[in-house]
Amino acid sequence: MIEISQEFTFDAAHFLDGAPEYRRMHGHSFYAEVTLRGEPDAATGFLRDLGEVNAVLAEVRALLDHRVLNEVEGLGKPTLENLAKFIFQHARAKLPETARVKLRRPTYGQTCVYEA
Repeated sequence: MIEISQEFTFDAAHFLDGAPEYRRMHGHSFYAEVTLRGEPDAATGFLRDLGEVNAVLAEVRALLDHRVLNEVEGLGKPTLENLAKFIFQHARAKLPETARVKLRRPTYGQTCVYEA
C-alpha cells in the first residue's frame, strides 16, 4: 500500500456562535494536507499523477480561499472539523483514493484529521 500527500493553503474568514471571541468575524490561515492511499498502477508506477492531484486541490482551494466560510455552500458551521470533512468529500469526489485530510492552523497549534 502506498500513500502520497499534497498540501495546499488558504486564508478565510468566519464567525461562530459561542464565546464572544468567536462571534465576531475573524480570519485564519489554514494548511491542508490531502493523502491518497492505494496501489500504484503497474504500467505507470503512479498511484495518481501529482499534477492531476494538484489540479483537483486547486479547485477545492478556490471554494475556500479568501471567502467567508459561513457562506460556503455545503460546509455547514465553519469549524475545523467541518472544514476537514468538506475538503475530504470534495477531493474524494474526483480522487477516489483520498484517504485522509489533515487540516492545521499553526498559529494556534491546532490540527484536525478526517479519515475514511
